[in-house]
Amino acid sequence: MTGNVEAKALLRAERLAARNQLAPAERIEKSLAIAETGLKELELEPGMIVSGFFPIRSEADIRPLMAGLKSRGAILCLPVILDKTTIVFRELHADRPLVPMGFGTFGPGADCAELDPSLMLVPLAAFDRTGHRIGYGGGYYDRAIDRLHRKGLHPRLIGIAFDCQKVASVPAEPHDMRLHGILTESGLRRLNS
Repeated sequence: MTGNVEAKALLRAERLAARNQLAPAERIEKSLAIAETGLKELELEPGMIVSGFFPIRSEADIRPLMAGLKSRGAILCLPVILDKTTIVFRELHADRPLVPMGFGTFGPGADCAELDPSLMLVPLAAFDRTGHRIGYGGGYYDRAIDRLHRKGLHPRLIGIAFDCQKVASVPAEPHDMRLHGILTESGLRRLNS
């Protein structure tokens, strides 16, 4: 298991370095391509709860995608860090302020409802063709998804990344949650998971 942790850390560092090398204008263009494809390809029913995220560091900016999904009837939520091991998802309201959550992130305050998403747009550091992902090392999403599964809920998991974050193979561990798809600037890869 230690070998997997070390291998993941190396792949994470390599792919984040590659993502950081993208010029800001290139990241914007690629983010807009992600939004355009996502709006065409993601299946959405009015009233569906969709968790997204606001970008930190060099992440893809999916705010245009989230705005488009909202205009089509989605209820949006963002991850909120409760403690060193737990995130929940709170409803995003245009008329309520976002509060600092740590790690340079902001999220809806305690006055916003906690929601269980049925479609999750998941940030990541690296991914492979089978839908395995490497997150940022905290395990927040894996634990949140496991919690939803224990409630009998099985959200669709769509990883959000740039093509430069793809690796040949992610050393998967039993607790890792596979993605149902990967959305990058070159399209949506649907996976049989």
